Amino acid sequence: MSERIPFPITEEMARAERKPLQRRGFMQTSMVQLTLVRFREFVREPEAVFWTFIFPILLAAGLGIAFRQRGPDKVQIGVVGTAGGGEAIISSLQRDSTLVVTTYDDSAAARALRTGKVALLVVPGSAKDSIHYVYDRGRSDAVSARVLVDRAVQTGAGRADPVRASDTYVTEPGSRYIDFLIPGLLGMNLMGGSIWGIGFSIVTARSKKLLKRLMATPMSRAQYLLSFLFSRLVFLILEVVTLVGFGHWAFGVPLRGSLVTLFLICLLAAISFGGLGLLSASRARTTEAVSGIMNFMMLPMWIFSGVFFSSSNFPRVVQPFIRLLPLTAVNDALRANMLEGASLPVITPQLLIIITWGVVTFFTALKLFRWR
Repeated sequence: MSERIPFPITEEMARAERKPLQRRGFMQTSMVQLTLVRFREFVREPEAVFWTFIFPILLAAGLGIAFRQRGPDKVQIGVVGTAGGGEAIISSLQRDSTLVVTTYDDSAAARALRTGKVALLVVPGSAKDSIHYVYDRGRSDAVSARVLVDRAVQTGAGRADPVRASDTYVTEPGSRYIDFLIPGLLGMNLMGGSIWGIGFSIVTARSKKLLKRLMATPMSRAQYLLSFLFSRLVFLILEVVTLVGFGHWAFGVPLRGSLVTLFLICLLAAISFGGLGLLSASRARTTEAVSGIMNFMMLPMWIFSGVFFSSSNFPRVVQPFIRLLPLTAVNDALRANMLEGASLPVITPQLLIIITWGVVTFFTALKLFRWR
């Protein structure tokens, strides 16, 4: 008896076989099952759970404590010698509580300035009414130190301010670094979870020849790719509640906007970044290849999109490019909603950018996707 020789199943043959089976009820059931498969894959990986839910909280806690409201930092000042009225200058500087004064000789003073131990050097002049400052104009703290030191020296010499000034101190939630950080971490978490989670799952299945087997099923490419987007939405509420809830409970981060609008922003962001994840894995055959593609996609957004510092710090010529990045739009919309209480019409430009990225990347991935 002759042994049957297997022949390869092409995508066209598989499509022809599954056409009669693609009824409406079957398609609905298959989408549910595919989404449940994605859900089980995620839950069974402790590393994915850690990076999605626990790591953002640890990062927010660490940065929130490190950059908490501690009052003004003390400025390190060096005084070179005590000749030429140096003792009077030191006495004047020590009256200012924002300055920390250390005395150096010439060589030690130069070394302290060069290594950043002091922001500015004060060199008393030969005459009692002269003083010389040594500092790097490229350092903003050094320029500020020059103003503070000169004010203390002039006040100690008898200068009187002709206008009386008074201060009122306020602490308003929404203006602190942690208030700026939490929306940025939420946007970064939505991006990372969508791109890394979806991209690695697809490429791992392709490298293990699992996608090749799925070619013979009535499942279409659209159903398979949509199941990844639907599974991301299952975890969306947990991600938002976990990170935003922690920021509000631990640091008092305000939630001035509508919760419905907040979840809408996160929903569209998850779909948009999910499209990028699908696109990155549409042709890649190894995890090394997809890692390079995903890092290439995410690196510009990590740098330019204002996660840890404002994107407005970059030159004006690159601002149009930065505003078109999906993470920039997500972060701007989240901060406008949470910190400013912005309504849906106000953040419509950002939402349009997010939706455009999601639609374009999904249909591009659908066009480029290969089972093999």
